[in-house]
Amino acid sequence: QVQVVESGGGLVQPGGSLRLSCAVSGFTSDYYVTAWFRQAPGKEREGVSCIMNIDGSTYYEDSVKDRFTISKDNVENVVYLQMNNVMPEDTAKYFCAASTGYYSGSCPPSYGMDHWGKGTLVNVSS
Repeated sequence: QVQVVESGGGLVQPGGSLRLSCAVSGFTSDYYVTAWFRQAPGKEREGVSCIMNIDGSTYYEDSVKDRFTISKDNVENVVYLQMNNVMPEDTAKYFCAASTGYYSGSCPPSYGMDHWGKGTLVNVSS
């Protein structure tokens, strides 16, 4: 049974940094993708970044490129989202999701993800 558990959200000032964690367990194959999505109040869920477990390939949405970094700890099976230079528009509930497969060139859409965490709130405010 695949489990996805996020942690690390909180209040951060504009320009600050925050690191989210996503513990993934239960996959029987190395071919899976872990992705971060976010949903701001009143807005649709949008993709943020993703990482392929088999080779570590990463992709980012334009809105977070050069500010956010996704990485994974292969020993602990944890995926991190390092958020630097955060902006008020980064305020949202962040969800981690995982799904079997390999994506080349871009992240999968939210409807393509099979396993979801409950989300963690990120509030960027002074």
